[in-house]
Amino acid sequence: MSIADKFVSMAYGPAPEEPKEALSWLDKHTRRFGHFIGGVWAQPIAGQYFDTNDPSTGEKLAGVAQGTAADVDAAVKAARAAFPKWQALTQHARARFLYALARQVQKHSRRLAVLETMDNGKPIRESRDIDIPLVARHFYHHAGWAQLLPQEFPDYIACGVVGQIIPWNFPLLMLAWKIAPALAAGNTVVLKPAEFTPLTALAFAEICHEIGLPDGVVNIITGDGSTGEALVKHPDVDKIAFTGSTEVGRAIRSATANSHKRLSLELGGKSPFIIFEDADLDSAVEGLVDGIWFNQGQVCCAGSRLLMQESIADALTSKIRDRMSTLRAGPPLDKAIDIGAIVARVQLDRIHRLVDQGIAEGATCWQPQIEMPSQGLYFPPTLLSNVHPTSIVAQQEIFGPVLAAMTFRTPSEAVELANNTVYGLAACVWSESINVALHVAAQLKAGVVWVNCTNLFDASCGFGGYRESGYGREGGREGMLEYLEPKWFKNAPPLPPVQPVQPSEEASLPAIDRTVKLYIGGKQARPDSGYSFEVHGKNGELLGEAPLGNRKDIRNAVEAARKAVSWSKATAHNRAQVLYYVAENLSQRSDEITRRLAAAVGPEQAIKEVELSVQRIFSYAAWADKFDGAVHNPPFRNIAIAMYEPIGNVGVICPSDFPLLGLVSLVMP
Repeated sequence: MSIADKFVSMAYGPAPEEPKEALSWLDKHTRRFGHFIGGVWAQPIAGQYFDTNDPSTGEKLAGVAQGTAADVDAAVKAARAAFPKWQALTQHARARFLYALARQVQKHSRRLAVLETMDNGKPIRESRDIDIPLVARHFYHHAGWAQLLPQEFPDYIACGVVGQIIPWNFPLLMLAWKIAPALAAGNTVVLKPAEFTPLTALAFAEICHEIGLPDGVVNIITGDGSTGEALVKHPDVDKIAFTGSTEVGRAIRSATANSHKRLSLELGGKSPFIIFEDADLDSAVEGLVDGIWFNQGQVCCAGSRLLMQESIADALTSKIRDRMSTLRAGPPLDKAIDIGAIVARVQLDRIHRLVDQGIAEGATCWQPQIEMPSQGLYFPPTLLSNVHPTSIVAQQEIFGPVLAAMTFRTPSEAVELANNTVYGLAACVWSESINVALHVAAQLKAGVVWVNCTNLFDASCGFGGYRESGYGREGGREGMLEYLEPKWFKNAPPLPPVQPVQPSEEASLPAIDRTVKLYIGGKQARPDSGYSFEVHGKNGELLGEAPLGNRKDIRNAVEAARKAVSWSKATAHNRAQVLYYVAENLSQRSDEITRRLAAAVGPEQAIKEVELSVQRIFSYAAWADKFDGAVHNPPFRNIAIAMYEPIGNVGVICPSDFPLLGLVSLVMP
């Protein structure tokens, strides 16, 4: 073929990355890895190993230790032993270690990128140009937080021993997201990588040894779900940080609910990609390619639900199909490849099953006629059109290169469709109108909203979701707070157990009395059970009765709270004014309330409670319009705006020791 013919066809030839250095590293370790515990390599106590394979070829890369509860216990003990000395280091010393980690990641970037691609199946272009530079960026950024810790977080200390479980879609990047802030805050770490992709975590363990990181500060345990379960349930772990599926996140939350462990979860998503008729369609299509076919769609925040305004649906669909036809699938070490391999057979089977079910539910499937490798685990880029909002492909996370397309007519309909999901991780809005973009973005129930861009991440910007996408943030100041706790926290007295209440017995003589009622939806409501319970004073005397609520009453209260959307939409100034008004009324009725409260807790405590309650409400009112959020400056052209949003419905159980102050302190914030 002549040069002229090349210019006519514009076909790409192969440009493979040389894997020699990565293979030599595997051979140096005899392609067999133990755990990294206490600064040394340790063979699994049970002597069991499992294989990790290249998904593009099926070739075995190495044998990796299968961790048991005994291995986890050894790692936690090593982390606990290292914690006092690591926490006692000066902030500058910890910053130097984090800086050294960043430099070593850069030094070994080629080997790490190739290992990541071989173990995961993602294109080398993504590992080399996106993942590894971001890994170094996280360690550099958090070296800065380590240096500034006493000034920026003066009243906080490290949590202690942190257990971290990361997924297989961004193995080394997720490790950096977890380990960098944990070390900067002064914690020690036990990390379990995904069983499909453990190699770069083990390479990172070697880097920790190379820079002289104190033994036990970072421990790497490999294994399957049972290993992660042992880490979650270990009694000497102070915090669990997990990134993975919503199903596993639920199990972790249940397992830690009755423990002292802090918890942060970054779970699944079904992110909407909203394109309005005034958008730059060519730019939007390029953003869509990055949003759903980046890393074969194996991204928790992938823009897997395309919402197109009806007026541009046909033209946009045509552009999307044309662009899909230019995507190249093939060996992921080829630098000219767009679509690599799916990480494992079980994931490929899941993609096939969900797509087949979506087609059975009425979706129209279109795939470009591109060449697909005959060997390895591959799935072609796929467009599903005419998708009903309740279809499984519009509701469940597929985690593959599959786009589900729907249409909308108005911005309000776009918001309704976008929010029609149990998830709340990320969203994209494309419009040339800043008014439309900001109006819609503010209404989307997502932790992160990108405007005219997608999949932009940086260590300075907090990332995370809510609803069934988890809670907590990774990156930036918000991410540091996940690994710190107030100094007073561990010395706080335990709350007294909640005593069950019983319906009051019938009085010996009939009495003329009014029915005690609940307060639901702005009005008094009779308890569904019709029962009440006795309220006794400090010395056991009967003070009165209170309504005994049941499940139906709680349901009614939750529904009433859900309907009160006007409160969350009110301006911060208006919310502050309401709180000031509550404090004003409490102050005016202080004598009456003190008198009633004194019968329950005594006059001295009653006076203090009322005074402190007024002061605290004033404080909360003062803060109401002070949560301004922040503007982050990531190292690219875009601006990242971090905004505070209400959590939603909050269930509160007030203590009995401080009846008024406890209620004020929990409800008013």
